[in-house]
Amino acid sequence: MAGGLAQRMGCGEKSCIDLNGKPLISYIIDALRGADGIGEIYVSVTQATPETKTLIRNEYSDLHLIEAAEGSYVGDMIYSIKAAGIIGPVMVVMCDLPLVRSDVIDEVLAKYETCEEPALSVYVPIALCKKIGIRPDTVFHKNTKLIVPTGINILDASDINNEQPDYNYIVDDPRLAMNVNTQEDLEKCRQMIEEGFE
Repeated sequence: MAGGLAQRMGCGEKSCIDLNGKPLISYIIDALRGADGIGEIYVSVTQATPETKTLIRNEYSDLHLIEAAEGSYVGDMIYSIKAAGIIGPVMVVMCDLPLVRSDVIDEVLAKYETCEEPALSVYVPIALCKKIGIRPDTVFHKNTKLIVPTGINILDASDINNEQPDYNYIVDDPRLAMNVNTQEDLEKCRQMIEEGFE
């Protein structure tokens, strides 16, 4: 998912922001490409992200590009999955997770294979965010735990119009906690890379 306005960043399209000489979206694309369980990769853009669209066309011509309506995140996600014609499980990943690597993607996919639920949502404990100095935007209280969504989900594309029961996969991994939404997050991410969180 790479179609948001990224207003909190205040510096253009989030997907194209430079992080150590590489566009932000390139990190998650590389992670998905290197994962054993990922097939086709689709990038969902909107009219708000023309630079991202150009980047994908020029640098990643093997990926599928979908232009959504620039509505809500959920609306654009549903539109994109339908437009892709996917049937069965689909992993939805936000473009601003630069520390996620292929092993993390495969770990999530492996967990999904063991679940009875048709969907899976990945979370980190809020204590982990506090430990590494990140202030999350969204926190959920589930089963007596405070957890933070990471921006990685698996859904049944065949039933994408309906809310799906999901398994809450809670992972104590700092790489999943680093979601870049602000300039402060970007600087924290650079710091974490220097400290070896790659």
